[in-house]
Parts: sequence; C-alpha cells; structure tokens
Amino acid sequence: MVATVFIAGGARPAWAEGCFDAQGKPGKPVYLTLDTGHMGVAPLMADILNKHQVKVTFFGANERTQTGDGSLGKDWAPWWKARAAEGHEFASHTFDHTYWRADVGSDQFRVRPSAGPSEGQESVWTTAQYCAEIAKAGSRLEELTGKKPLPLFRAPGGKTSPKLLAAAQACGYDHVGWAPAGFLGDELSSGAYPNDQLLKKALRDIRSGNILLAHLGIWSRKDPWAPAVLEPLITGLKARGFCFATLRDHPRYRAWIAQQSGQAPARTEK
Repeated sequence: MVATVFIAGGARPAWAEGCFDAQGKPGKPVYLTLDTGHMGVAPLMADILNKHQVKVTFFGANERTQTGDGSLGKDWAPWWKARAAEGHEFASHTFDHTYWRADVGSDQFRVRPSAGPSEGQESVWTTAQYCAEIAKAGSRLEELTGKKPLPLFRAPGGKTSPKLLAAAQACGYDHVGWAPAGFLGDELSSGAYPNDQLLKKALRDIRSGNILLAHLGIWSRKDPWAPAVLEPLITGLKARGFCFATLRDHPRYRAWIAQQSGQAPARTEK
C-alpha cells in the first residue's frame, strides 16, 4: 500500500471538547486516524492509546491479517468492541479495501480491491456499487462495536476523483484525507525511512488542526512503525501543547456529521 498524500480540508486550529495537553490544559488539537492493516500490532497500539487516554478515529476495511479471519472478522470482534468501550470513533475504509483507479463515463468507476474474493481484479462499478462498498464496511463496524460509525470514509491510498467524492457525498459519506505533515510514514521502507527519522519529522512538522494517518500494521515494513514511534509521538506532541481529538470534533466535518445524523451542529468554541 503506497499512500498518496491527500490534503485534508478545513484544518484550521480549533478547541476540541475534552482535548488536553500534558499539563491538563486545553491543547492544540490534532486528529489521529488509524486505518486497518495486518493487525499484528493492533493490541499493543490499543494499549498505548488507552495508557495515554488518546481517542482516535479508526477506518475499517476487512483486510488480510497475520492471525484470524480478517481485520473485520469474528476473531477480531472482541478487540473492536473494546475500542468502542474506550470511546473511539469508527468510519469506513471500504469493505474490501477497494482502490479507485479511474472514472468511467458519467457515473461509473474502475476499481481494484486489495482484499476479499476479487482481490487484485479490476472491474467497473456503478455509483450505487461503490456506495454499497462504503456502507458494507460501516455496517460491519457497527455490528462489531455496537456504535454507529461516522458518515465519513477514507478511500484506500487516498486515491479519489472529484466525481467519486461527489458520488460518495450524494449517498451520505464525506471523504477524509490527511495533512502532508500528518502522513506518519509507516507505509514507507524502514531502510530508507527509519523510525527515529519519522518520529523527528512528525514532531517537527505537525501543526494544530492536522489529521494524522497511520495503520494497524503494514506488511511491507520490516521494522514496524508501531508501537516504537506511537508512544513517543503521543508524549512528544502532548509536551508541545498538542492534544488528541476524534474527527467528530473536527471543524471540517462537525456540521456534516450533525447534518447526516439529523442533529443541530454543535457550537464551535473559540
């Protein structure tokens, strides 16, 4: 999986409810998002998040795992249920981790799943089929967690087109990318991009309002990014006055989430 850097819109600084820095004061919010992966490091990552009381937004797809029957399979159900109890948020990453490849005509898309029964096979989908793929992951996450997912999705690799984004919005899903500084580099070669280098870059470049991206395990990285970088990243950012919030409180998505759930948008604190 090679990520395309996708700039997340609306990343202006904003106070987020329950978002405090290392001194217990309202901090500069950043939004850590974790996409599914081989799940081998998922228990350790969850322990670190819980230890530091960091809430994140998980984007789930049913990907191949080191153990068990897929990242959204029954073997991982207790893990997902525990994350919901801790107060994390969830959203779709498409069920079969399906990459957009190209627009086809006025309302179709060439896609290629990287998981599931059609793994590696290109096909042409209608808008309705793509929306169903987003919804399927969301439905499965709700089954696993008992919590309704956010009306958001992340396209695998961040690969989209204006037509795809418009189609997804029409069926109730807004897309979430990430800030350039928020690409934490866990998909990159550990030989060319060692963990200490990635940590230093993140602590130097991350700014208030950034959406951050990492994964629950990357097959190709020989020296895993997590948990080695995750804990010093959290403590280092908190020491710099940052705090962690979920996308439910992100100014770019707050009104959209309220609209899709039929609620009045929460008032933004200054």
